[in-house]
Amino acid sequence: MRMAVNISGRQFQQQTLVQTVENVLRETGLEPHWLELEITESVAMQDVEFTNRMLIELRKMGISIAIDDFGTGYSSLNYLKRLPIDKIKIDRSFIGDITIDPDDASIVKTIILLAHNLKLKVIAEGVETIEQFEFLKAQSCDELQGYLFSKPLPKDDLHQLLTKNN
Repeated sequence: MRMAVNISGRQFQQQTLVQTVENVLRETGLEPHWLELEITESVAMQDVEFTNRMLIELRKMGISIAIDDFGTGYSSLNYLKRLPIDKIKIDRSFIGDITIDPDDASIVKTIILLAHNLKLKVIAEGVETIEQFEFLKAQSCDELQGYLFSKPLPKDDLHQLLTKNN
């Protein structure tokens, strides 16, 4: 199971981020391919050249990179194709009404199609209903997350949930 970790804007801007990630991987024994780092679209766009350099270094280690809150910032499609990323996460603000708002449905369909054409995986955030699940499944969304599957859990409850499903 892949571990996704949100990186704050301040953390991402630190010159020591790559070394810090290397140290944490070494200390925990986690293989890099099981780690996914998430940065928000707005953080990625602050300094695209810096972002590109940092993401290249992290990807060289075997870490997966996701752009979080996609669609809420001011990203350029040109940068989206140039940045070394693996996934985009569609912000929950587009998911809530996809079954009743044709505009939200069109935006989500377009994001999924665009991402897949760029060979990126897509995660939908904030999935809370079976109807949203079915809509996203029909659009070939790669991963879904939200309260439909589980609310945030303490470590012990998560362990129990994961072992129960094995």
